[in-house]
Amino acid sequence: MEIREVLPRDAIPSIDDPTFEASYFGAPGDEAIVVDSDPPRAYPLRILSYHEVVNDAIPRSSDPTDEPNGSAGESDPIAVTWCPICWSALVYDRRVGDDVLTFGVSGNLADDSLVLYDRETESEWQQTSGRCLRGPLEGSTLSLRSSRLTTVGDFRDDHPDGLVLQPVRGGPGEPPERVYDMAPYEGYRSRDAFGLHGMRGEGAPRAWDRSDIDAKTVVIGVEIDGDASAYPRPVVERAGGVLVDSVGGVSVVVFADGDRLSVFEDPGFEFERTDDGVYADGASWSIRTGVADDGRALAPVDSRRMFAFAWQDIHGSDSMHAPESETDQR
Repeated sequence: MEIREVLPRDAIPSIDDPTFEASYFGAPGDEAIVVDSDPPRAYPLRILSYHEVVNDAIPRSSDPTDEPNGSAGESDPIAVTWCPICWSALVYDRRVGDDVLTFGVSGNLADDSLVLYDRETESEWQQTSGRCLRGPLEGSTLSLRSSRLTTVGDFRDDHPDGLVLQPVRGGPGEPPERVYDMAPYEGYRSRDAFGLHGMRGEGAPRAWDRSDIDAKTVVIGVEIDGDASAYPRPVVERAGGVLVDSVGGVSVVVFADGDRLSVFEDPGFEFERTDDGVYADGASWSIRTGVADDGRALAPVDSRRMFAFAWQDIHGSDSMHAPESETDQR
């Protein structure tokens, strides 16, 4: 692994005192990281691309039966993180042992992945893996928290009471839609080149030794009990938009709908992709939320959504789910 300094520490400022409202300055089609809370919260990538980490504390459910690890009315400290180079949207618990950490942007990259640092110990953490690379907490790993990537418009449809992260930049004469300009990042997304060179033209271009998928193919990865597998979007689509697999002895079902990818525990149903979701066991199920029209809900599986090259940097080429696998379809 290569760790290199690209910017001074905190040159990209984290958001440490986030505010939320029902309103959003951008377009309904803008993507956002969604975290279940009471009410649910959305963190638009348009804002995250200019801050890369939000230190937040989200309220727990008002229903005590939903909170096996704590009491209703309390909150959980989380870090909502985004690496625009790896296109990785990940949410972590900020608790490590008895400590609650506050994260900032170190200015370093580890194999082109954002490196966070915590202000309490100054340890450095790779965003795509959650592992501490160096510092007093070296060897620790942040706990992943369930989240999903969707559009602000779909978030509103799914959660009419939901709240959206508000911008911290912009004002009279400098509207947030101008300050938070996604054009540079969307430009990177559309180019073949990847990594820091692809984003900023710095350093040598990286090679990609696969022909089955592109380096910037979006994958959703699952890691259970040391077993890791990533599911490229085209592979799931070729399986009919529904793919069943086993990771670490756990049966999972992966859904795809355009750029949307989601992973849930497999209940053993015969899912069939439809125009507006999936159908199984006499009900229609949302690909985004895993909730059925009869009120049942699939259990989400913690997952990591990113570009294929970033996943392969962490887990190697053999961890990519092969299209020919017999488990692609029942």
